[in-house]
Amino acid sequence: MQSIGLQQNLAQTTKLTPTQIQVIRMLELPSIELSQRINEELQENPALEEGRDEAAVNEHGDTLDEFDDNYMPDDGYDDGRQRDPLQNEDFNYEQYVSDDETPSYMLHQQYSPADEDRREVPIIGGSSLIEELKAQIYLTNMTKPQRHIAKWVLGNIDDDGYLRRTTEQLVDDLMFQEQIPVTDEEMASIVQQIKQFDPPGIASFDLQECLIKQLEVKLEDDPDSAPIQMAIEVLSHYFEHFSKHHFDYIKQRLKCTDEQFQDAVQEIMRLNQKPANAMTGSVYDTHKETIIPDFSIEERDNELYVVLNTGDIPELHVSREYSNMLEEYNRLPKTKDTRQAKAFIKQKLSDAQLFIDAIKQRNETLMKTMSAILQMQYDFFLDGETTSLKPMVLQDIADRTGYDVSTISRVSNSKYVETRYGIYPLKYFFSEGMTNAEGDEISTHEIKKILQELIDKEDKHNPLTDEQLVEELSRHGYPIARRTVAKYRDLLNIPVARLRKTV
Repeated sequence: MQSIGLQQNLAQTTKLTPTQIQVIRMLELPSIELSQRINEELQENPALEEGRDEAAVNEHGDTLDEFDDNYMPDDGYDDGRQRDPLQNEDFNYEQYVSDDETPSYMLHQQYSPADEDRREVPIIGGSSLIEELKAQIYLTNMTKPQRHIAKWVLGNIDDDGYLRRTTEQLVDDLMFQEQIPVTDEEMASIVQQIKQFDPPGIASFDLQECLIKQLEVKLEDDPDSAPIQMAIEVLSHYFEHFSKHHFDYIKQRLKCTDEQFQDAVQEIMRLNQKPANAMTGSVYDTHKETIIPDFSIEERDNELYVVLNTGDIPELHVSREYSNMLEEYNRLPKTKDTRQAKAFIKQKLSDAQLFIDAIKQRNETLMKTMSAILQMQYDFFLDGETTSLKPMVLQDIADRTGYDVSTISRVSNSKYVETRYGIYPLKYFFSEGMTNAEGDEISTHEIKKILQELIDKEDKHNPLTDEQLVEELSRHGYPIARRTVAKYRDLLNIPVARLRKTV
């Protein structure tokens, strides 16, 4: 008979606190979405109020910390330490009454004069791929929890329209970031439904899957098309040979004529290698969105400063009425009803303080990150020249701020900064570097600029091949490989030489 006994196992697990979860969500929001999020929270939580907490200031303008014995000071964000908001920290849920005269998360007051109006400079950006995809979620039969997961999955789609995460990775990330458990099967089902969205090929794991999906959609419209059928067979069974131009081998295996194979190739050549690009163009011109810069770089006394745009972000405070109500319930006899009411009020007060603290940490993290970017790219912000950009990766900013790389990644995603020379996404300032012929370290932005200039000036009747571009760049002091030239040319959306040739 097998004996049954108790056994202890010691294991380390990672669990995010409610504060950390809130901060993660806040960090990913640009200013315009943060304003919407605050409005939603104001509607959902009656213990959170908009505006200045007048009850926290006496008639002389003094804050209650001089008069109220129950005043609890701020937990101190200005102690000189660089804190990662995603790291573990102590959080007091009972500290739900804010007595600050001016909330410290309104950080722009520390960097600009009090009488200076914050400017909002809207620019028109391209249609939002994610918003288009989110709208299609409601056309499926997903449940409400599944729709929430689907929206989170959409946030993992890259700029080209690919979802380069496995089901297991998505499940692990969802649990770590959102504390939502889900099985591999349920995640796979949600991802599979997303892959049926428009444009065809969206959320594919790789190029092969992307192209085959587009062909399958075309075949639904023309099921008798022999070229499309052959194209699917080529990509399904001979993708590697096709990518290496082993056409004779494929024709032999398929036992097809040159004409039949050429028709299949033409179908493949018409496909979109970057499905996200299908969201641009006149079809979507009516779906423009306004982009409000999250930061601006301003000059005062010959020095550049970072200003956090909080124009539409209201001051927030915890409701005094609700805190007084809690004190009243504390004095009442302890019954089932009073305990339930007290628990409800206490939870709302705690949620309100948690929300305010999350905004404080978000804005502090944004300011420190953008300030570090300004320090590294100071010359660019002075003259606006691409050649002034220095090589900079996420780890460089992480080292300067003390934050984790994942934190810097969240801050730089979907955020914009206004400069004297235009409005730039924060991702623009991150690039790898290389050493030129003189031994100076330069940014890949500079190489791309020179490459663009060479192609703009080339003879369109006899355009430069990648090998010739390598030689030209080498003469300019940039010794790089041919495959690197091809990579940068692709990033600049410049076709190969034969496609640039004009008759």
